[in-house]
Formats: sequence, C-alpha cells, structure tokens
Amino acid sequence: MNIYELKQRTNILSQLLEIWEDSVRATHHFLSDAEVNQIKKYVPQALTGVKHLIVAENEIGIPVAFMGTQDHRLEMLFISSKERGKGIGKQLLRYGIENYEIKEVTVNEQNPKAIGFYEHMGFTTYKRTDHDEEGNPYPLLYMKRK
Repeated sequence: MNIYELKQRTNILSQLLEIWEDSVRATHHFLSDAEVNQIKKYVPQALTGVKHLIVAENEIGIPVAFMGTQDHRLEMLFISSKERGKGIGKQLLRYGIENYEIKEVTVNEQNPKAIGFYEHMGFTTYKRTDHDEEGNPYPLLYMKRK
C-alpha cells in the first residue's frame, strides 16, 4: 500500500470521484440515488478545495482510497467498496494523525459502521446536530480524539 499527499490534483480527480461514489453507495444507505447524484456535483470542488488530499494506492498503483484533512480535522475519508475491511482506513487515519495532527471528524449518525470505526480509533462524540451543514435532515456527530 502506497500512501501519499496528492500535490497535482487534475489527472486523478475522476478516479477519486469514482471511489467517492462507490464508497457512498456502499455506506450511506440513507441517501437516495437522486441525493447521491446531487452531492456528486460538488465533490470535485471539495477535492480541490481541501488543504491536504492523501491517496492510498494498491500494489499496482491504482487509487483505492483517499482522505482530506485541514486544520487538524478529517474532512473526508472514502474507501473503494472492494477494499473495505482490509485496514486501509486505519492506515490512512493513522497517517493523518501522525502527519497532520487530526483531532476531529464529523460523521453522519446514520452511518453506524463509520461511527464504530472512529470510536475504535479513539474518537468520542462531543456534539450532535439534527441536520447536516446544508440543512438536510441527516444528523451529524462531531467527534474528537481522546
């Protein structure tokens, strides 16, 4: 597994967008197809706007996961559904903690596996909202590392 910060973002964005969609469809069952397609329009902007974009590649150099971090926050973490359960998320998050001092994350309350993962990685909930940042009825949990 090769993990690195992506400095040149243009050529790889379509691959990362595919990982994002595959991951969301595998984990965000509370979103309709229309909602996924609507959110997908904004993902390229998020990918280019995050300060640090870190990519994990498999042994033949194909991106299989990525995370974005900024100001000690994990802004995004998405793993290809075929690669889930192999420890890639742990590797990425540990890399982020060690290299970017990640201390906080926000997670959808309706994604219990993600909540469990972050709790396992040492995060605890300190705040809950009934809606996401766009005002949609998706409760968010705000978590900090112990």
